[in-house]
Amino acid sequence: MRPVLRVPTGGRVDLDSFHAAATPAGPTDKAAALAATAELAGPLASLQERLYAASTAGDRRRLLLVLQGMDTSGKGGTVKHVIGLFTPYGCRIKAFRAPTPEERDHPFLWRIMRALPHPGEIGVFDRSHYEDVLIARVHELVPRSHLNRRYAQINQFEQSLADDGVTVVKAFLHISYEEQRNRLLERLDNPEKHWKFDPADIDERSRWPAYQTAYELALEQCSTDAAPWYVVPSDHKWYRNWAISQLLLEHLEEIDPHYPPAAFDVAACRARLLKT
Repeated sequence: MRPVLRVPTGGRVDLDSFHAAATPAGPTDKAAALAATAELAGPLASLQERLYAASTAGDRRRLLLVLQGMDTSGKGGTVKHVIGLFTPYGCRIKAFRAPTPEERDHPFLWRIMRALPHPGEIGVFDRSHYEDVLIARVHELVPRSHLNRRYAQINQFEQSLADDGVTVVKAFLHISYEEQRNRLLERLDNPEKHWKFDPADIDERSRWPAYQTAYELALEQCSTDAAPWYVVPSDHKWYRNWAISQLLLEHLEEIDPHYPPAAFDVAACRARLLKT
């Protein structure tokens, strides 16, 4: 899946050329996707356990999944349906909202560094440091000169993560303008989902072209060999969940964690135990 969804390093990005309802290299209907995703649960859980086990012997490797996308693109749904395949004790999930007063008193990467996964863990960011080149650009929250420097800062930061054993998987959940309207209408039409709706979502929707440009720039400037971006078509939730699961599987298989050898005499301990 990685070559299919990956944003080329140094290439120009035109989101209009990515079809949000496409299902490249994967299941083409919901039933097949649900079955295929379920089949990934066992291998993913096994790899997660091995990654966590390896950390007990000093292996510093871990994985960070960064989820970005427009409102209703499915960041929360991805956490629920994909990360639910893992054992909770080995996951560290952080949803980034508007910065707190304390966070605003620090450089924009400060709050990100405090939420990174520990060795052996799988971390998930629901939104991330990219908000500081997305919302900040669309709403002109900082001078453009400061904004442009942030791309290089992000690349340096992500390279430092890779150098420290962090596998960074960045997924842009790509939905269409029409699909976003449908999902917002679903929230309005269902009283049980009113808590998920904010009238400000309509205001943000009016800035759709500006957000698309901001995302294109972020994908262009920050898709590197150390931390490439993947554009995941997300109009179909079932495809999105399968694709993210498959991306995680491929990266964890590349990490290839192993159970550490026993740091004690297994035979001697077995003999002692049998005497009890």
